[in-house]
Amino acid sequence: MAKRSAGKAPRIDIGIGEKDRAAIAGGLSKLLADTYTLYLTTHNFHWNVNGPMFNTLHAMFMVQYTELWNAVDPIAERIRSLGHIAPGSYAQFGRLTSLKDAPETRPAALEMVAILVQGHEAVARTARSIFPVVEKAGDEPTADLLTQRLTVHEQAAWMLRSLLEE
Repeated sequence: MAKRSAGKAPRIDIGIGEKDRAAIAGGLSKLLADTYTLYLTTHNFHWNVNGPMFNTLHAMFMVQYTELWNAVDPIAERIRSLGHIAPGSYAQFGRLTSLKDAPETRPAALEMVAILVQGHEAVARTARSIFPVVEKAGDEPTADLLTQRLTVHEQAAWMLRSLLEE
């Protein structure tokens, strides 16, 4: 066995070069930030929704924020599997996310729905933007993760969008 210097990370040899692993981890960091930001907004709306659709939206938002909460760990762990550090602070998420922060003034119920539609669509775009480097690198685990996330976000956007139709 090769001796390793104290404090020096072992070389990663998983069949994906460092440059591609860094690019993929960077894209996944943006996906993690988007997912966490959308989680926080959805949970906020769950707490603060009012109006005649309260029960329906309160329950729907709970299902959605729970799914988002459960998604952050696999994304962060994939970043770690690629040999990089996962972002984990509000400051980092704020720099990395493509989503706007939740409004400080509580929006009306259907405005909340519209904001969440935009959020899910934005996260889907972020996930989709990572595919070129993932495919080039032959990174099937990340491609699988992205496909799962796209399915969830596109379906959630559709379901929320359907509430906005007249």
